[in-house]
Amino acid sequence: MAEVRPFRALRFTPAAGNIEELTCPPYDIISEEQRREYLERNPYNVIRLELPREGEDPYAKAGETLKSWLEGGILKKDEKPAFYVYEIEFSLEKDNLRRRVMGLVGQVKLEEFEKGIVLPHEETLSKAKTDRFNLMKATNCNFSSIYSLYMDEPGNCLDIASLIAGVQPVASMTDHQGLTHRLWAITDEEKISLISSHMRDKKLYIADGHHRYETALNYRNYLREKGVQEGAPSDYVMMVMVEMNHPGLVVFPTHRMVRGIGDFEPNRIISECEKYFDITRNIDISLMDEALSKAYDSNLHAFGFYTGGSSFTLLTLKDSSVMDSLLPKLSPASRTLDVTILHTLVLERLMGIDRENMANQRSLAYTRDIGEVLERVNNGEFQCGFVLNPTRVTEIRDVALAGEKMPQKSTYFYPKLITGLTMNKLD
Repeated sequence: MAEVRPFRALRFTPAAGNIEELTCPPYDIISEEQRREYLERNPYNVIRLELPREGEDPYAKAGETLKSWLEGGILKKDEKPAFYVYEIEFSLEKDNLRRRVMGLVGQVKLEEFEKGIVLPHEETLSKAKTDRFNLMKATNCNFSSIYSLYMDEPGNCLDIASLIAGVQPVASMTDHQGLTHRLWAITDEEKISLISSHMRDKKLYIADGHHRYETALNYRNYLREKGVQEGAPSDYVMMVMVEMNHPGLVVFPTHRMVRGIGDFEPNRIISECEKYFDITRNIDISLMDEALSKAYDSNLHAFGFYTGGSSFTLLTLKDSSVMDSLLPKLSPASRTLDVTILHTLVLERLMGIDRENMANQRSLAYTRDIGEVLERVNNGEFQCGFVLNPTRVTEIRDVALAGEKMPQKSTYFYPKLITGLTMNKLD
């Protein structure tokens, strides 16, 4: 199934400075102001490569910068091929308990989705893929890892922690949010063989990085058209792989905010929802988390509908079988997702927001912060918001296995992988 192999990661050398000053979050969650702040801390921050903005051709400038950093000893490939172990230690606001999530970092052979080896779960946007493709053409490098999940069989689990027992990390840092990131390198040939053989029968489910994976496929195909032979480094992509049942896995919901709806009338929408949903009105806003969590624990499909003020309306689906007739071509896994139910029954049928509109984000915006939903609805920027429960990891697996994709912004894996601990130079 999956072909996973060790590699010589490209990493910052001590000449670049402290690793805390050299890394950054994923490019797609960084504002321009944050980008400048990272560069002010250290001009060698990886953001200069991952999210270039300088010069008339920022992509070409990133390529020039990468070349100069390699020549100047700012970046250097590790001496031996390795599988890397990456751990993030973090807390959640709700309980402040320290959690850990740990995975393997390696090169994964690129496979088309239809082969069923590497599987997506979300739709992608062409604009983002064009940006990442131009960067790969100019740099021939992966600066950030794709985040994937795999599933071990009971009784045949790979104990990653035991592979690094007693070994010191090659990098350790705490970021500005208080998350601790650690990286170990496994160069022992026996352990490398164990990892490769264990992963050989796995399917890999992309959790985060769909755009980057599709871009890597496009880049591989582009190079083959230029005469690059099969088996070249461009046939592989850097990936972090986490076991699906890892206790540290956290998925946050992504909430929806709506604007630009003509003749918007909340009471009309609520009344029309009564055909499909049980309606509970005027719940104090402070009870939103509790109400949604209760529905989640009871395996009910529920949303918080917020139009301003100190209360919200809870919409709880009466009978999920209604989706069978509305979306008969979709698998049960897809048509019973909370996001599918919300988009189909409410956003499309009652509010007239079609799929093209959603894809272009004309009437719809996304956030994982409930506070942002409340603030932007109350200040009039949006007409209403829908607060969701998180998608379950098993739902992600089942949708991917069915060969289908969730609507955009269906999941938000937390914490995000840091960029800059390992890079993958494709030569």
